[in-house]
Amino acid sequence: MRKKSRLGIMGGTFDPIHFGHLVTAEEALVQFNLDKVLFMPTGQPARKTNRSVAPSEHRYLMTVVATASNPDFEVSRMEIDRPGLTYTIDTMRELRDQFGPRTDLYFITGADAVWEIVSWKDAQDFQGLCKFIAATRPGYDLHEPLAVEQIESKGLHVDYIEVPALAISSTGIRQRVLGRRPVRYLLPESVAAYIEKYGLYRGEGS
Repeated sequence: MRKKSRLGIMGGTFDPIHFGHLVTAEEALVQFNLDKVLFMPTGQPARKTNRSVAPSEHRYLMTVVATASNPDFEVSRMEIDRPGLTYTIDTMRELRDQFGPRTDLYFITGADAVWEIVSWKDAQDFQGLCKFIAATRPGYDLHEPLAVEQIESKGLHVDYIEVPALAISSTGIRQRVLGRRPVRYLLPESVAAYIEKYGLYRGEGS
């Protein structure tokens, strides 16, 4: 009997993608023996309607150039091309239909986001669809009894990995670009060049 394949799904706005995302994906790939990691840039993020987000096509293309050199990474347009607000549960249902029961799905995200799972759309339906891999910074306090209790009450499975590069943030990078401060060594040079070419994060209207 053919063994199950193991697919990681790296969800995120990627506004912009940086080394923290890439190191997290690589760490998950190795620790959980994944066959590949599918990067899934959000289309219209439902939880970030309070701020402007770079156009989805820019965020998708930055993710493509950032991951191009790694044969274990792929980028999907699924959420980019889906109309309306992006909800993770819709993506996981679609992936489950696409890959079938012979593929185990692992959704990779940050620990902060995992603790908010219970407030996500149709949170109870994640049970049976996928497992969660939550990335944390070294020394990050995982002891949030209420959050853990709520997650367990939904029957959800969460594993944690430590990723030093998570000290890097997309918010910090956007602020540095706006302030004309260097972003070298925070994100791939190809992404920095893309941001410069299209004038992203320079201010209103960018």
